[in-house]
Amino acid sequence: MVKTTDESISKFDSKEYRRSRYMYMMQCTVEYFIGLLVTDAFLAKLLTSIGISDSLTGIISSFITLAFVIQIFSVFLIRKKVNTKKIVIIFDTISIFFFMFLYIVPFLPVNKSIKTAIIVLSIVFAYAGKYLILSIFYKWGNSFVEPTSRAEYSAKKEMLSLLSGMFFTLAIGYIIDRYESINNLNGAFLFIAISIFVLNICNFICLSLMGKERIDTDGHDRLEKKSMSDVIKKTVGNRAFRKIIILTVIWNMANYFTLGFMGTFKTNDLMMSMLLIQMINIIASFMRMLVSVPFGKFSDKYSFAKGFRVALTVIAIGFFINMFTSPGRIWTVIVFTILYSCSMAGINQNSYNITYSYVDFNYISEAMAVKNCIGGICGFLASLAGGKILAYIQNTGNIICGMKIYGQQVLSLISFLLVIVAIFFIKFDIEKENIIVQ
Repeated sequence: MVKTTDESISKFDSKEYRRSRYMYMMQCTVEYFIGLLVTDAFLAKLLTSIGISDSLTGIISSFITLAFVIQIFSVFLIRKKVNTKKIVIIFDTISIFFFMFLYIVPFLPVNKSIKTAIIVLSIVFAYAGKYLILSIFYKWGNSFVEPTSRAEYSAKKEMLSLLSGMFFTLAIGYIIDRYESINNLNGAFLFIAISIFVLNICNFICLSLMGKERIDTDGHDRLEKKSMSDVIKKTVGNRAFRKIIILTVIWNMANYFTLGFMGTFKTNDLMMSMLLIQMINIIASFMRMLVSVPFGKFSDKYSFAKGFRVALTVIAIGFFINMFTSPGRIWTVIVFTILYSCSMAGINQNSYNITYSYVDFNYISEAMAVKNCIGGICGFLASLAGGKILAYIQNTGNIICGMKIYGQQVLSLISFLLVIVAIFFIKFDIEKENIIVQ
C-alpha cells in the first residue's frame, strides 16, 4: 500500500481536483455515449444500408485499431511544451465532428464506392484525432486521482457510463426501429447525427471545466523536455514494459479477430432487431456495472496484472461459448455479450493502469503511445485476416466439410486460443516482474 503525505492528500481533496475528477467522469460518460453510436450494431446498420459487405464491415469496424498507430506521433507531441488542456479540447472536438459526419454520408449524392471511401476516411480521421491525444489525456485526467485509488476510481467512472448508457442505448435502439418500421432509416441516421452534435457540445463543456495539468506525483514539471534517447530507454528499453507490449498485441489480435464482425452477425445472420440488441447490451452493461468496482478493488489490492488475467479468463469463456452461436441458438450470443461486457470491466481499466506498474510515471504517456501503436497495428492485421476467413466461409455458403458453419464461429475459436495464450503469459511471466508503486 502506498503512503501519501498530508500535502498530497490535501491536494487531491482540493476543490479544483474534486471538480476535475467529476468533470473527467462526466466527459467519459459523454464519450461513451458517442462510442456506442459509432460501433457494433449501429455502425453495422449504417454500413449495411449503403451496401457494404459483412467482411468489409468487420474490417471497417476494426479501423479503431489502425488509428492507434497515430499515437506514436504523440511521443513527439509530448516532448514539446504544449498546453495539454487546449490540445485535448481541440483534437477531441474535431474527432467527434468526424464521427457525426458518418451519419451524414447516406445523404450525399454520390455512389456506393465514394460513400465507402468517405466513411473509411471519416473513421480514420475521427480515431486519429482521438488517439493522438489519448495518452496525454489519460494522464491528465488521472493526475487528479489519488494514486492508490486509480482502479477503484476507474471502476466508478465506468459504472456511471454504463448505468446511463443503458437508458441511452435503449432509447436510441427504439427510435431507430421506429424509423425503420416506416422505411425511413435515413431519418434515424439524421437523428443520430444531431445527437452526436449535442454530445460534442457537452463533451467540450466537461473538458473546459477540468483543471490544467501542472505537476506529476513527485511535484515536478510534467512539461520538462525529455530527450528521445531517454524516452526509448524508459519505454522499449524496459524489459517489463516490452512484455506489456506483447500482452497488448496478443489481446488486440484476439479481440479484433472476432469483435468487428459481430455487428453484422447479429443483424444479418441472427436477424436480431436493434431494440433486442440494445436490450441485451443493457443487461450486459448492468452485469458489467456490478463487477466493475469489485474488479477495481481486486486490482488495487493484488495488482493490475492479476486483475487483467482474471478478466481475460472471463472473456475466454465467452469466446468459447460464442463458437456455438447460430440462428437456432441465439442464447449463446447473449451469454457471450454479457461475458464480454463483464470482462471489459477488468480489461479496460487494467490495460491502461498496468503501465503504471512497470514504467516510470514521467514516461507513462510515451509508454502508452508506443504500446497502443504496436498493439493497434497487430489488431488491425488480425481484423484483415478475420475478414478474409469470414469472406471465404461465406463464399462456400457457410458449408465446411458438409457442416453449416458461420465465419464468426471460426473467428471465436481463434480468439479463444489467443486469449488462453495471454492468460498463461501473464501468469507465468508478467506477474514475476517487480511492480513499481507510484
